[in-house]
Amino acid sequence: MAGARTTRDVFGTLPDGRKVERIVLRGEGGFEARIITHGAVIQALIAPDATGGCDDVVLGHDAFAGYLAERKFFGATVGRYANRIAKGQFSLDGEIFQLPVNNGPNALHGGLDGFDRKLWDIARIEDGAEPAVTLTYTSPHGEENYPGKLDVRLTYRVTGPAELSLMMEARTDRPTIVNLTNHSFFNLEGATSGTPILDHKLTVAAEHFLAIDPTAIPLPEPPRSVAGTPFDFREAQAVGARIREGHEQLRNGKGYDHTYCLGRDGKLALAARLEAPRSGRVMELFTNQPGLQVYSGNYLDGTISGKGGKLIRQSDAICLEPHMWPNSPNRPDFPSPRLDPGQVYRHHTVYRFAVRTP
Repeated sequence: MAGARTTRDVFGTLPDGRKVERIVLRGEGGFEARIITHGAVIQALIAPDATGGCDDVVLGHDAFAGYLAERKFFGATVGRYANRIAKGQFSLDGEIFQLPVNNGPNALHGGLDGFDRKLWDIARIEDGAEPAVTLTYTSPHGEENYPGKLDVRLTYRVTGPAELSLMMEARTDRPTIVNLTNHSFFNLEGATSGTPILDHKLTVAAEHFLAIDPTAIPLPEPPRSVAGTPFDFREAQAVGARIREGHEQLRNGKGYDHTYCLGRDGKLALAARLEAPRSGRVMELFTNQPGLQVYSGNYLDGTISGKGGKLIRQSDAICLEPHMWPNSPNRPDFPSPRLDPGQVYRHHTVYRFAVRTP
């Protein structure tokens, strides 16, 4: 259809023959979000630069085989519980649940076969002024040992000329825990630029962060002040400006791999701003989540290739993941991830792109 702002095609095929579809949502000036149904992944995010050109700003793969071969969470929807749960164990109403342990001694990003490995259903595609796709997935009771059947509904929508909104909702039939996020790896110079993100300027609207142990579980202490530490991004700082300082928390995270405490109160607000010096691209991230995980790509080790056949190495991208605080099922002093029947879990994040003006 002439003037259509959505397209739909087949991106790949699973070993069992099911088709993986790709939906393209278009904004203005070349802005595009390309979503695939496997893992509800942001496969590409095309954004304008200061010269009027456009480029893909998220790491990933050009073909589906790359996503199937390696579980690296590129652009994926992560659940049921994003980030880590200590020893894969939590208690709910007196019952202890043991999850698969898949990250050292801890459970990470939904376990061995999380939402990032599922084929989501297309519930609706909307064309028009705000093109959108809604995907759904039902996680059965006991999947990865999580309690309750969980019905998840996710909508990607272009809500501005160069703005992508992500809305996730979940409902359960018995008490459970929920913590979803998108795990895009951003490089605002371009996914195939070969330019590290260490000179990207980052601002994070948080006065506190969670200190972690060497397995990335928050320490048994209150959130720490960022003041006087390499974790202070209240004013724009280059990501790499202090990443090699001999700080105990940088050693524990192998760089930045920490949750910033946003204190959203369920309201959408600015959480972070990222700016690339060469392309002039700027991304503002708004969320209603209480935490933002800042991960500087510390474990990207050059063992796999991504878009354009380029090897993906440390500091090739940065993740800004809005979600609950890690290990919150075991920390009553943290925001609670509990979801009961009749309640609706709501996660809203917006990625707004612009270019730097002189």
